[in-house]
Amino acid sequence: MDKRLQQALSSALDDFEPAPGFRRYGRLVRVTGLTLEVVGCQLVMGQRCRVDTAGEGYLLAEVVGFNRDVSYLMPLQAMSGLYSGARVLPISGEETIRVGDHLLGRVLDGLLQPLDGLPLPDAGERVSLFSSPPNPLQRTPVREPLDVGVRAINGLLTVGKGQRLGLFAGSGVGKSMLLGMMTRNTTAQIVIVGLIGERGREVREFIEHSLGREGLARAVVIAAPADQSPLMRLRAAQLCHRLAEYFREQGQDVLLLMDSLTRYAQAQREIALAIGEPPATRGYPPSVFSMLTQLVERAGNGVDPNGSLSAFYTVLAEGDDQQDPVVDAARAILDGHIVLTRRLAEEGHYPAIDIGASVSRVMPQVVPAEWQSLAVTLRQLWGRYQQVRELLPLGGYQAGADAQMDEAVQRYPAIAALLQQGIHEVTPLAEAPAGLRQALGRPA
Repeated sequence: MDKRLQQALSSALDDFEPAPGFRRYGRLVRVTGLTLEVVGCQLVMGQRCRVDTAGEGYLLAEVVGFNRDVSYLMPLQAMSGLYSGARVLPISGEETIRVGDHLLGRVLDGLLQPLDGLPLPDAGERVSLFSSPPNPLQRTPVREPLDVGVRAINGLLTVGKGQRLGLFAGSGVGKSMLLGMMTRNTTAQIVIVGLIGERGREVREFIEHSLGREGLARAVVIAAPADQSPLMRLRAAQLCHRLAEYFREQGQDVLLLMDSLTRYAQAQREIALAIGEPPATRGYPPSVFSMLTQLVERAGNGVDPNGSLSAFYTVLAEGDDQQDPVVDAARAILDGHIVLTRRLAEEGHYPAIDIGASVSRVMPQVVPAEWQSLAVTLRQLWGRYQQVRELLPLGGYQAGADAQMDEAVQRYPAIAALLQQGIHEVTPLAEAPAGLRQALGRPA
């Protein structure tokens, strides 16, 4: 036998996998809303299945619960063509994805399928979609600052490599604009952007106007708009974290931006209520807050000191309510919060960061004591000015009674100028102390 033919046959035998003797199918017996009820086979929580449709294709679904011999599935795609008695084929094996540098500059969905119309090469390393956070005692501590290119954050709310912060705001006060600025200006090597549950129109606008070509070049965008199934929105959020974890493990400094954590919580609420979990806090079942913690804990530093994973999560305060259950839960589990207020946005103050209501819990660990002292002084003057800002136009404030209040009124224009920044303006982290001294009138 020819040697080359013999080698080809040998290689084919090595790759050959014997077909199973039989396959057990389930049957679709009921559809209620987005919930599919299946009987006839044993399914595992989180397992994916293929559901036959009236056409030639199939519908991908995932197991989200069960009751005795009935399994509850939810679709990953738009439901169409389902019929009573449709076959349901369980997909065995651990779910894996291909990750690598070939994903940079791409816009993908929650199934890692391209949304930008370009083919996705069959390259990269194959890894499991799901992973567990590292042992808390083995995590690398937050010791170094991360430059995000925004003066107000760099100077007064300094971010550490491995920190997790929330952007708390109502609708229309500049969250997306601020995310775009950080994406373009940060010194992080890799940026992962998750657009979870937002309007479909905003996806393209964010990529073209907020992110820009320069920001997209080193970013991976995962988009799951509001019209997609709640399971797809959950999956897209999980995918964002898995990609960020992968690049962190490669020794890269990664910045994860997820818009929004609220839509993630709402997607889990839809699923939990659909399978019968009772609502607890303002309509949110207990599993929502458990899953929020599990998701956020995947961010942060890992075991390898050469890589870092910093994360910003936007949190939508419905009706500007800072006591919303998701807002309150996120504030408790994150390492700091940045509050954007409608009042500042209406005054044309961008980014509309209320530094008095915001805090970075790791700032004392990553900046010198003098820097921290300057930031505290400036925040105090900002707070004192807010106490009398409504009296000044009415002539109700008389200078000379309080020295610190007088200084606050005098320094307010310089402080306000420091905190405002153009959307395409970049201020490096190294310039932050000098900017604080100048606003406070301190010698360099």
